[in-house]
Amino acid sequence: MIEIQNNEEYFVQLWRKLERTRCLLGGQYKRFCIRNVLKSWFPAEANDNFIWEVCHLCEQEGWNELPLPSLCPRKHRELLRAIVAVRAGISFWKINLKALDAAYSIAFPNSTPINVNKKKK
Repeated sequence: MIEIQNNEEYFVQLWRKLERTRCLLGGQYKRFCIRNVLKSWFPAEANDNFIWEVCHLCEQEGWNELPLPSLCPRKHRELLRAIVAVRAGISFWKINLKALDAAYSIAFPNSTPINVNKKKK
């Protein structure tokens, strides 16, 4: 994996990698969950502490099955945000959400909008 960055181009790669990993894990008859994604992406680093820290930041369980990224993007956005924060050693709140959301629109152009639950003004 390339160096961790906090920009739109890097986030597009992460969204696409997440979808490829979902397909790969499905082909291996493995559960598409945070634990398996992290073990696939970071085989040497994905120990229990690393996995716990990512799960704690994104407020999800490590073994819970994740939905499709293109259908339920909010959980995946928080997961990617947590992964970047932990790997880069920066605050969860300093992740560029505008870039992360724009990258989702590029990676999944015909999918559920990421902010579908926001109230219209």
